[in-house]
Amino acid sequence: MKRAIPVVVLSIAGLVPVWRYEPSLGGGTSTTEAAPAPSASSSSSGGAATGTVVKGTLVNTEKGPVEVQVTFQGEKITAVKMLQQPNHPQTTAAVPKLVAETLQAQSADIDTVSGATITSEAYKESLQAAIDEQAKSAASASASPASASRTVDGSALTTEKGPVQVQVTFEGEKITAVKMLQQPNHPQTTAAVPKLVAETLQAQSADIDTVSGATITSEAYKESLQAAIDAKG
Repeated sequence: MKRAIPVVVLSIAGLVPVWRYEPSLGGGTSTTEAAPAPSASSSSSGGAATGTVVKGTLVNTEKGPVEVQVTFQGEKITAVKMLQQPNHPQTTAAVPKLVAETLQAQSADIDTVSGATITSEAYKESLQAAIDEQAKSAASASASPASASRTVDGSALTTEKGPVQVQVTFEGEKITAVKMLQQPNHPQTTAAVPKLVAETLQAQSADIDTVSGATITSEAYKESLQAAIDAKG
């Protein structure tokens, strides 16, 4: 037994270096990797990350199909990307020049690139289509709030002749129609309503005359009408 002790001690001593240099398997060490550098593309230009993206038309040429995608910030062209282009060295060389000219000119009124005339012309055609589409969308968006139709109900009024309530249709600020939701079942009211509506459309307000013989209905009509105008804001 006395001889065995040194052997065990030496064995343990021999394992110490192994324990000291064994890599940790459960440590909390984090590894930070460098973010990949953005790749440069000959078919696009570094614009803002957000914006309105519009595709141009697909133009088929004898060299191959050409189609661009344009990014707009408001009315400004911030990036152009080739969705399709001929697989040809002259096209590959021409595209960066076309994109650079587009960003500078902010239009499709740019020069063709020598040696890539066909691709250049198709590029400009597709680009112009995207510009036209963006302009059309912008015009539609700016016009829609003013021309939007809106229907507003006036207040319901109870009179000794019966209930009166109007519904008014606005196109922007303009009164385009008035409909009676409720009215007294009386011949004089029936005769008065078309006159009240006609005066409303002409005056574009509730500042109209009462109709003789239908004073009560006229006053209630004007009150309900004014309530609808006020509610519209």
